[in-house]
Amino acid sequence: MVLGAAGVTDGLHILTVNAGSSSLKLRLLGPGDEVVATRDGAPGDDAAALREELRRMLAEGPAPDAAAHRVVHGGAELDRATVVDAGVEAELERLADLAPLHNPQAVRAMRALAELTPDLTQVACFDTAFHADLPAAARTYALPADWDEDGTPLRRYGFHGLSHAYASRRAAALLGAAPEDLRLVTAHLGAGASLAAVAAGRSVDTTMGFTPLDGLVMATRAGSVDPGLLLWLQLRRGLGPEEMERALDREAGLLGLAGTADMREVVARAADDEDRASLALDVYIHRLGASIAAMAAAMGGLDALVFTGGVGENSAAVRERACAATAFLGVALDRTANARGAPDSLLSPPDARVAVVLVAAREDLEMARQARAVLAG
Repeated sequence: MVLGAAGVTDGLHILTVNAGSSSLKLRLLGPGDEVVATRDGAPGDDAAALREELRRMLAEGPAPDAAAHRVVHGGAELDRATVVDAGVEAELERLADLAPLHNPQAVRAMRALAELTPDLTQVACFDTAFHADLPAAARTYALPADWDEDGTPLRRYGFHGLSHAYASRRAAALLGAAPEDLRLVTAHLGAGASLAAVAAGRSVDTTMGFTPLDGLVMATRAGSVDPGLLLWLQLRRGLGPEEMERALDREAGLLGLAGTADMREVVARAADDEDRASLALDVYIHRLGASIAAMAAAMGGLDALVFTGGVGENSAAVRERACAATAFLGVALDRTANARGAPDSLLSPPDARVAVVLVAAREDLEMARQARAVLAG
């Protein structure tokens, strides 16, 4: 098979590899994007366990024609899906401290797969790529000019781009409209969470910034915090950078507020008027509603609000409260449809000025689409 030949990439089997901080999600997609095989594991930092998970996946279905890897941070240079080579791996290692829980795992998966199938073409698909062309006003920080001189532009990169890209296209299809005609706020709500303002199919603003720590309240991440507060903690309490990073990334968010990172438990305890859980949910919704409005402002209006991700897909309570918080924008919810929560469906009444759409997260489909585009040349 000659990759790149006309029409050939439509018939490829693509192995998608999503290596997270503690999880590994593998999917083998057939020529029609049907799921041929699937495997989820938790190898952590164990390279041998990661290699074994990949070996077992390769034995479960037809041999893949190519592999597509989710990579969280591509920096300024890797701004589109690309075939993996030594140079790409080196750049991802250089960027590791910007996504320390994800980029190293992605590189480990690439190398383990290369050991198992040396001739397999591997494609890196970047969460930052969807936001690579953010308008200058949206991506630029007001920092001293001489801070931006060491080769890593200090800008808003944005994340969850694979999910936002897929959700925006799928929502347009469900609405029976062309992406070019819509202004969407896509809400990827999971353990990590971010919003994107998607106008005419392009990301024009997003809530995450230089790293995935910025923006919304998340399961264990604080989201946006006054940098002056962090400086105060460093100066007055002697918190070092490693302690600060661990706290903001793994000990804050819902976990810090409610004592649990599980939104299901937060919602259940808030329904029982438990104080910490009620406050955590209030803070989460306050930040979410305000940020949805900010994304709408970046586009000069809003046609649809799109929920995806683990919380976005499974928490009717979060969707209802988020829609209530943004009702002034014209967001309207059909409570019966919302309670049903059917994947890939409209949750708003037919006459709603701003539609509400629920999209099942399928980063694997977006990764396969991008890999096929790269291989087609």
